[in-house]
Formats: sequence, structure tokens, C-alpha cells
Amino acid sequence: MRKIILSTESGADLPETLANKHDVQVVPMHVIMDNQDYLDGHLPVLEIYDYYDRTKKIPSTSATNVHEYHELFKKIREDFPDSIIIHVGYTSKASASFQNALIAAEDFQDLYLIDALNVTGGLTAVVMYAVNMLEKEPTIPPAQLIEKIEAKVPKSRLAFIPGSLDFLKAGGRVSNLAYLGGALLKIKPCIELVEGKLVSTRKYRGNMSTVAEKLMRDYLNQYDIDRNQIYLMYSIGLSENIKQRMTEIAQENGFKNITWIQAGAMISTHSGPGGFGIAGLEV
Repeated sequence: MRKIILSTESGADLPETLANKHDVQVVPMHVIMDNQDYLDGHLPVLEIYDYYDRTKKIPSTSATNVHEYHELFKKIREDFPDSIIIHVGYTSKASASFQNALIAAEDFQDLYLIDALNVTGGLTAVVMYAVNMLEKEPTIPPAQLIEKIEAKVPKSRLAFIPGSLDFLKAGGRVSNLAYLGGALLKIKPCIELVEGKLVSTRKYRGNMSTVAEKLMRDYLNQYDIDRNQIYLMYSIGLSENIKQRMTEIAQENGFKNITWIQAGAMISTHSGPGGFGIAGLEV
């Protein structure tokens, strides 16, 4: 029986413990700061915040390149001879990464790519669905597994509240007028993935503890999320009290497994400190 190996990008924020446990291969994306290119996952997130404090600028980010994908796929084949590779990729609507993976894949046999149309916890939810399918059915034919993963892609729901309007403004994602109004009124935008694109779907007013709870309840009312698993995301700086309260709400709503995911350097570059998000799969 040929082994199926899963891979994804660092923009999934897949916890290292889960990646190691299930042999999921993770290729880094890039963060550029002070004209220096850093691999996502190797740059401490706090350095991004320090950089913003010094310069009032945020780092830029860039896709995994074709050569890096080629090296990833080659190494998988070396480490797992005769394996079948299924790459579950970062949304093609927000990065060139998936297109670069497609180019690299042309040199390999038995390599399949799936555009997850999602990022961070939403991408992790799809990857972990594939992991769980493989554990339940180790002999599942690759074509059947791919079909099941692709069917789950549109059911992956991600919503998050950036921790800082300062980061959105510095990144050019909000106008000065919208920034001033939002700051004065304590308005925070909710960002969701809609058909693979990051879209502001609603706005909340209040402090982060109030806003996080509103987001959690709205999300659970809007989507019929599989109660077996929910992913809660945070960027460094989110209060432990808020994290504890979000865990309690998830438990009250019958979730069997609650996994907290820390936003890595690339995602934190866009969300800023103290952000909160939710991801799961609709039934």
C-alpha cells in the first residue's frame, strides 16, 4: 500500500505538534522586513510588532516560490519513497503560492494539488479533515480522498477580528477616514473568506472581549459547524481572559475538541497583535 503524504504552507498556521504527529509537510511563505527576507515560521512574531513600533510600517509578505515547492516535493519523495503527495494549498485568490505549486508539480508524478480557498485556521481545518480521513481509512484510494477533501473546501468557514486597525491602516487596507472613525468609535471589522477572498462582512463596536463574544455567537448562529472540532485563533497579545471565555462558549455549544492556533508571522503581519478568529467545517 502506497503512503499518502499531505503538505501545506506555513500560512495555514498548522501547529507544529499536529504537523509532526501526522507527517504533514509544511513549506514556509515569506516575510520581508528591513529589506531582509525571512521564512515564515522562523521569524518571531514579536519582531514584527517591534518593527511596527519603530517604523510605523508593517513588513510585506510574499509567496512560496517555484523552487521551494520543487524542493519540498523532492524531499517528500526522498523521505517517503513511492509516496502519493496531496498538497492542500493556501487560497489562490490571495497569493501566488498555489500557482507556483502548480508549476513545480509539473515535474512530479502522483502529486495532486487542492486549492483550499482559505488561510490560517480555515486552511488548517481542511488539512486536518484530510488527516482524519486518512486515519479512519488508511487504504482509501487517493482519488476518493481528493474528492472528499474538495467537497469540504466550500464548507470551511473562517472569521476573524484583526487586533489592530493600526496594522490595517499601515498595510493600506483602510482609508485614513475609516481608520479615524473606527478608532474613535472602537469599531472593529470582521474579516471572512468568501470564495477564497478576504472580505469585510460586518463591523463590531466595543472592546475586544465584547467583540470576540459577539463574533463567536454570530458565527455559530450563521454556520452549522461540525461539533467534533473547532479551531480558535489568536495573535500574540490577546488576553488570556478572552481566550478562556471563548473556550467556555465553545464548550457550552457542544464542541468536543477545541484547538487554539497562534497566528504565525505572515498572518500576524496583516492582523496585528491581539486578534481573534474562529474556523470550522460545516456539516
